[in-house]
Amino acid sequence: MSQTNTKVPFLRMKLLWKSHVRVIRLVCALLLVTLLSSEVAESRKAKTARTSFEYKAINCRAHSASLIDFGGVGDGNTSNTKAFQSAISHLSQYASKGGAQLYVPAGKWLTGSFSLISHFTLYLNKDAFLLASQDIREWPVIEPLPSYGRGRDAAAGRYTSLIFGTNLTDVIVTGDNGTIDGQGAFWWQKFQKKKLKYTRPYLIELMFSDKIQISNLTLLNSPSWNVHPVYSSNIIIKGLTIIAPVPSPNTDGINPDSCTNTRIEDCYIVSGDDCVAVKSGWDEYGIKFGWPTKQLVIRRLTCISPESAAIALGSEMSGGIQDVRAEDITAIHTESGVRIKTAVGRGGYVKDIYVKRMTMHTMKWVFWMTGNYGSHADSHYDPNALPEINGINYRDVVADNVTIAARLEGISNDPFTGICIANVTINMAAKAKKQPWACTDIEGITSGVTPKPCNSLPDQGPEKIKACDFPQENLPIDMLELQKCVYKH
Repeated sequence: MSQTNTKVPFLRMKLLWKSHVRVIRLVCALLLVTLLSSEVAESRKAKTARTSFEYKAINCRAHSASLIDFGGVGDGNTSNTKAFQSAISHLSQYASKGGAQLYVPAGKWLTGSFSLISHFTLYLNKDAFLLASQDIREWPVIEPLPSYGRGRDAAAGRYTSLIFGTNLTDVIVTGDNGTIDGQGAFWWQKFQKKKLKYTRPYLIELMFSDKIQISNLTLLNSPSWNVHPVYSSNIIIKGLTIIAPVPSPNTDGINPDSCTNTRIEDCYIVSGDDCVAVKSGWDEYGIKFGWPTKQLVIRRLTCISPESAAIALGSEMSGGIQDVRAEDITAIHTESGVRIKTAVGRGGYVKDIYVKRMTMHTMKWVFWMTGNYGSHADSHYDPNALPEINGINYRDVVADNVTIAARLEGISNDPFTGICIANVTINMAAKAKKQPWACTDIEGITSGVTPKPCNSLPDQGPEKIKACDFPQENLPIDMLELQKCVYKH
């Protein structure tokens, strides 16, 4: 065969191979375009995917947004203080147009203090974690509360709470059990080393506000108090889990302070201080301000607080505390059940207090009242300002493994009066005190109480077993029902 003839098949094969390569390249290009188109479509789909869920609230909202819309980054390291501030500022335009709700999706959202607005809902996804910033520059300083006259930790002002608001109407902080972590160890160490110029912040504080809901959240490691509604009314606090290490200083759970018409229910609290502390101002400042806490319901509370009370009334009670109703309370490994704390110079009053159906396990005291608590705002308190403690009712109480049944200490020439205790069974611990009751400067009655009370509380016999009345009529806050609301965005 000639050389020319041998080249022809080779050239044909070469051309055929080039053709195959072109086809392969074309197919690859088509596949790449298809893949990229698919990815773009999925990306667009993800961006346009709608989040929708239902929740219950005192009011629903017409407008919705997500923190991500305002540059929020949930990586646990990036500060989201400006994102929260920008989002809330933008949503304020809807306050008179049906209100707005801000959704915090799953993620770890580091933030300093930010302020809420009226007709507004802050909602935390179940996997959302708000982490309190440890950059002290993200915590503005504000004036002390007027009914206290000074900060609780220091005489100067106080750091603004993580979630703050003042002069608001219709404000909701809720979620699907999302978490707010105060990262409090940073603050506890500064407090214990006396390195704070101002009072520590709280996790949630709303002042001079009306129609408040705080619900379905987990609160951890607050720098100080967890939830502090003050000078406010018509409040629902429901379904909170609050946890702080027992040694942590002043990590009270819920502190209604100079508030009217408040409902606290279905909460679980482990605290380094009182689980619920009812307050109304401190010494001469609280007397002058004169704003009581009244019409308060506490129900279905579970408390663990080895160094404090399940429910404390005071010690800052100078504006008065009246008409408190607590029922279905469980206290475990807690220092005392219901504790009244006051002192000479407090003035004010604690009266018309009703407690029923308490169950307690491993307690130091079941009942504790003291008129010698001390701890004054300054040296200018009036020593003639004596508190009035009257109309304190306990019934249907069971406790076991108790060290001391009761320590009831009134004030000389200012006895605590109108104490009524009925249908109470206290089983003492193996190493209990020989005298289960210690009573001074008190007056009242008992019926069906074991072990036998002190002589200041004479037994009225089994016919008076229901002597300690619990009001039958509901408070206005019990008439308020939550609505089913929807978030779509």
